[in-house]
Amino acid sequence: MMAMYPLVATKDPVAVEAEVQAAYLAMFPEGDKLFVPQAFGWAIECFSGRCQSYQRIDARYHDLEHTLQGTLCMARLLRGRHDAGAEPVFGEELTELGLVAILFHDTGYLKRKGDMTGTGAKYTVVHVARSAEFAGEFLKARGYGAADIRSVQNMIQCTGVNAPLDRIPFQSESERMAGYALGTADLLGQMAAEDYIEKLPVLYAEFAEAARHEKGNPGMVGMFSSAEDLIRKTPGFWENYVQPKLNHDFAGMYRFLSRPYPSGPNAYVQRIEASMERLRSQLAEGKAAVGARA
Repeated sequence: MMAMYPLVATKDPVAVEAEVQAAYLAMFPEGDKLFVPQAFGWAIECFSGRCQSYQRIDARYHDLEHTLQGTLCMARLLRGRHDAGAEPVFGEELTELGLVAILFHDTGYLKRKGDMTGTGAKYTVVHVARSAEFAGEFLKARGYGAADIRSVQNMIQCTGVNAPLDRIPFQSESERMAGYALGTADLLGQMAAEDYIEKLPVLYAEFAEAARHEKGNPGMVGMFSSAEDLIRKTPGFWENYVQPKLNHDFAGMYRFLSRPYPSGPNAYVQRIEASMERLRSQLAEGKAAVGARA
């Protein structure tokens, strides 16, 4: 494996699809060459408002690019794990289910047609359950069996903040590890983005809308008093929440992103560390936090 990942424009579904297809076929040269294009087509259809009875995505942080960032990271992690010969082995079917799961993991932000109040961000507190339900309905309509649907739903459950991982009814140890890979990719894919810090005010706006919508049970979204408060707490979030989660809850799956494995540089972690150092410097200098992206 080469030492660094190629740069991929995560705003471009075609570019991300090509990279995911390359990773998939590197793992399974005889695999279904139509699988990745079909799965991406499904996700784009849903996020574009051409799916079932749902509108196009209108959440500004948890948008299609967010899903593409996670999906790209997931494909790279799965390939790294495959190349490392890790056990239990993820076969072609489980790998495909894992990619479907990450492509659908935030469909819970989609609003049904006729829902004209606010944006899909209002569903932040319940979006994981909504995503699992959405994926179940979508995949059942396309002929997926009950066990495969449950597998996708179990993996999606891993993305919940403080999700009780020990209570998710995984059907196998390999499915559990695939779920941990998905949870890892969801965190690293977004946090390693070049504009992650700049988008934090947009994330706060989603949290604020969710807190207004879920007045009786705001959960984590009620922890921040302002965008500036969220920004100030972000380095601590990385150190005290994300890193322990990656290392312990998700069994260190992020290490399969190191190139070469196991001792090479981990580009995702390095980019996040660089962003956190930049943010710490800004905060130490008393600079106004960064503004929201228009």
